[in-house]
Amino acid sequence: MAKAATPKAAKGAAAPSADDAADFALRSLQQALEKQKRFKADGDDLLHFYEQMLLIRRFEEKAGQLYGLGLIGGFCHLYIGQEAVAVGLQSALTEGLDSVITGYRDHGHMLAYGIDPKVIMAELTGRAAGISKGKGGSMHMFSTEHKFYGGHGIVGAQVSLGGGLALAHQYNDDGGLCLAYFGDGAANQGQVYETMNMASLWKLPIVFVVENNQYAMGTAVKRSSAETEFYRRGTAFRIPGMEVNGMDVLEVRQAAEIAFAHVRGGNGPVLMECNTYRYRGHSMSDPAKYRTREEVQEQRDHHDPIERVKKDLTEAGVNEDKLKEIDRAIRATVAEAADFAEQSPEPQASELYTDVLVEEY
Repeated sequence: MAKAATPKAAKGAAAPSADDAADFALRSLQQALEKQKRFKADGDDLLHFYEQMLLIRRFEEKAGQLYGLGLIGGFCHLYIGQEAVAVGLQSALTEGLDSVITGYRDHGHMLAYGIDPKVIMAELTGRAAGISKGKGGSMHMFSTEHKFYGGHGIVGAQVSLGGGLALAHQYNDDGGLCLAYFGDGAANQGQVYETMNMASLWKLPIVFVVENNQYAMGTAVKRSSAETEFYRRGTAFRIPGMEVNGMDVLEVRQAAEIAFAHVRGGNGPVLMECNTYRYRGHSMSDPAKYRTREEVQEQRDHHDPIERVKKDLTEAGVNEDKLKEIDRAIRATVAEAADFAEQSPEPQASELYTDVLVEEY
């Protein structure tokens, strides 16, 4: 009879070394966040965060209006409610060095990166002046100048590409990292875990960010995911996880400080779950009948990220007139972007034959 296999934890086996235990301390970053939950922002930081989040909110509201008027075609996924995630994380990146890649809900990430609202709105409306020459639309925006690599319509595909961007940072030894966003729905894609495994094995400089807005299209997280605490999903690959309130820009920024320092130190990837909420449907064509109006209103009334930072500004001594002035200026910027888009010409028919193959990189 064949001898039974000896279990790994058999009596007499050597206990894990202290070094092994230290290597597997997956809660260390979360513990660091618990010690100080919110970034100590000065007045200028707070105003900057407020302006960026308000720009995203007003821009997306205008995009929704243009969609309703038929000026934006195809799919259009709005970022309303999730503004604190992109602003909190991307404000901690090193401009011109780090790279960002995300899925199809991408307008907010581009605005948080300081890209001109005019060229984003022009892209949404399919105009030649758009950042992808009017050929990408809402879901496929791109800017190598800003190291923003999309905007991807295939669910979860951006994570694998993000692994490649991180490998490029490591290969070039440039000190940069990749910020790869994906949603709670994409978190169940197999390629996500293949990428996590390789990233951990090679200690790639990448931060995986799950923007958990509670619904994958119209499916609640608890209906589709056996493990709903997404920050734990990296455990099998020895990737430390962080659970973050994605409705608080100062908590997101503080988490970014901790995660980015870990990655830049050559310690490999981090998996961050930002719990947030989208106020609109999955896309403009989604009536969102899978949740109640009361649920959405509760989020708006008690957890809105812009109202939270507005409260911080008020407590810091910024008066209401200053905030109203900022709002008026942002509304004017967005209106100007919409006018620019409407007045810009559509692409020439010859554009159908450009950017099909890479001729130069």
